[in-house]
Amino acid sequence: MNTSAHPSEEILDIVDENDEVVGRAPRGEAYARGLRHRAVFVLARDVEGRVFVHRRTATKLVFPSLYDMFVGGVVGAGESYDDAALREAEEELGVRGLPRPVPLFKFLYEASAPAPAGGPEPVWHTWWSAVYEVRCELPVRPQAEEVAWHRFLPESELEARLDEWEWVPDGLAAYERLRREREH
Repeated sequence: MNTSAHPSEEILDIVDENDEVVGRAPRGEAYARGLRHRAVFVLARDVEGRVFVHRRTATKLVFPSLYDMFVGGVVGAGESYDDAALREAEEELGVRGLPRPVPLFKFLYEASAPAPAGGPEPVWHTWWSAVYEVRCELPVRPQAEEVAWHRFLPESELEARLDEWEWVPDGLAAYERLRREREH
């Protein structure tokens, strides 16, 4: 959905605590001002059930160079969660023709993060997060601008790495919720 020259210029719907649209703003402004918006998280599995795990590039606007067990991103202005989940999964995995990701649950992510380099104050992150799962039976060619490293890992290896690698905090929060959902 990004039709602008730079990701920070992409227009996002700004939402309230009930996930109702209350305005619009460029992504860079939404991040800088801690405006609540929407995001999707897609757990991608290969034919063997392994999970796509990757390290984000150093140029990402949020959580650069950290590991993630989800592909995904922001939901563009006027875009549905379902459409964003499919778009983001295909973009980040570098494939076309994925089945529609299956919605699992939605939650409000809120946390403060350290100030960016040179910034005086911590940044507030808040977004409604829709979590999905998809099976990818196609060979992946991850987007070089988004993914610095990737592997499909058995879930047991992913679990073993949770305390070893530095993970994106929103993805880790989504994964913890997913684990709790599976237990019930």
